[in-house]
Amino acid sequence: PLQLPLRLHMEGRSHAPTRGTHWLLRQVGGYPALLKMTQAFYSRAFVDFQLKQFFNDIHDPHPERLASWIAEKMDPTDPIWTVERQTRPQKVIRLSGGYTHVVHDRSSAHVAAWNSVHREAGKEGDHFKLDDSRIWMRLMFWSAREQGLLENENFAYWFVGFIGHFVKIYESTAPMFARESARWSADPANIQTYLDNGRRMDDVRDVPLREAARDVPAAEARDRTWPYEEL
Repeated sequence: PLQLPLRLHMEGRSHAPTRGTHWLLRQVGGYPALLKMTQAFYSRAFVDFQLKQFFNDIHDPHPERLASWIAEKMDPTDPIWTVERQTRPQKVIRLSGGYTHVVHDRSSAHVAAWNSVHREAGKEGDHFKLDDSRIWMRLMFWSAREQGLLENENFAYWFVGFIGHFVKIYESTAPMFARESARWSADPANIQTYLDNGRRMDDVRDVPLREAARDVPAAEARDRTWPYEEL
């Protein structure tokens, strides 16, 4: 029997799928359900006051790529992301400063985002910061909740941990805010305030780590085992 709720399984320093994640993917509706979530997410990210600056081309298949990546992380027996990645055409884009850049994988896509022609003056080339990561997570969990995925308690527990693990690719201090971001998405008043404020999260924007940490319960801030399986 599966041990629930599912925690992330690691092999060395890398996330690894399990029989439990295969089962969980089927439980929530597979890739089609994840795609609805990522479509909702990107529809919000593209118009968010802060995140929209990172996108050079909103017509790229961002939702499909993210949904297939998550699905394959859960069940690699259907390698839809890998297959698409192998056949994906390389795209030459123009960055701030007039430079050209070839986007062909996640790392090169991040470079393109940091140097997007839409970046604020003086921030061209800056990497993702803590506030960017917190906004990203809040919009993601809002989208997952709206699409009904977080109604499945097992998926909700696993997915918040999954995002908490991988968000450190963007910013190393961001994982401790994953559960706070999920809670934010559960309160309609938070979402209404965000919309009324022109899709700006002023409670997060430019807030330094020491101050931001006050939003996280002390027990979560000290927790060094979540979201991973016990060794």
